[in-house]
Amino acid sequence: MSASTMSARLARYSSIFAISLLAVAELATFARAADDDAETPATAPVETKAPRAKTKVDSAKREAWKKERAAFKKKLKAWKNAKKYRGCRFQSPKKFLVRSSFVKNNQIQPKAHQRAVRYRAEKYGYLPGFHLEKYAGASVGEQVTGMRFMGLPIQIHERLEPALICVEKRIKKLCKDDDEKYTAKGIGGLRVGNTYRGGEISNHLFGIAIDIDTGRNPCCGCVDPWPDHPLCKKPAKSIYERTALTKCWINSFEKYGFYWLGRDTLQDTMHFEFLGDPDRILP
Repeated sequence: MSASTMSARLARYSSIFAISLLAVAELATFARAADDDAETPATAPVETKAPRAKTKVDSAKREAWKKERAAFKKKLKAWKNAKKYRGCRFQSPKKFLVRSSFVKNNQIQPKAHQRAVRYRAEKYGYLPGFHLEKYAGASVGEQVTGMRFMGLPIQIHERLEPALICVEKRIKKLCKDDDEKYTAKGIGGLRVGNTYRGGEISNHLFGIAIDIDTGRNPCCGCVDPWPDHPLCKKPAKSIYERTALTKCWINSFEKYGFYWLGRDTLQDTMHFEFLGDPDRILP
């Protein structure tokens, strides 16, 4: 083989390799965009950076949080170690925390939204950069825990751990028939970047939201590529036809204060967020 022929082949192989790398990079970018925009409404304005925090945590609030957290951990430990499973309290989402109560026609209602955000900060901690320190004694990041849900690892706010334990036990007990079964392949919980735009704050930042199998349970009202998902494009008589999740799974979450965002105008069928009272989870 001549030197010129070998050089031509090497050049051709290098081009093929470069094109392959570019294709992989584009697919990875597409996948990241799909995940990052899972909660972004189709009419969302351009995202802006969160302002830096300027206030400090009040020392009295900090001490009160330490006492409340110690009491919670003690109660959680006793609940986990009890000889007989005691379960969690049934509860419904608080109406003022449900997204439709502060987002009307894709527009945030400032007063209603601020009320919901303040409640979350008081219960779960502040988020750096959102000026919520005055409502809390600690940051959300100080209260994150790792656990397994249906065999899959997830990071969430520690206050939600017992609720997810109860959801899992209910699913395993009741969702056994063929039309009620569902096997989760991937889940997501806490995030550090805001996926909502236009001033709305994702509950993933507070560690109180969970996404299940983003590829199988689309957000039909979000930005591209979600509306092009097959389940979003075909005619459907109910929202249950736009998700692979079963009613039994959805009902199991909703028994314990979780809200399924499939019921929202976003039709975000992968997404559950705890909108109950965390102080009422444990009996």
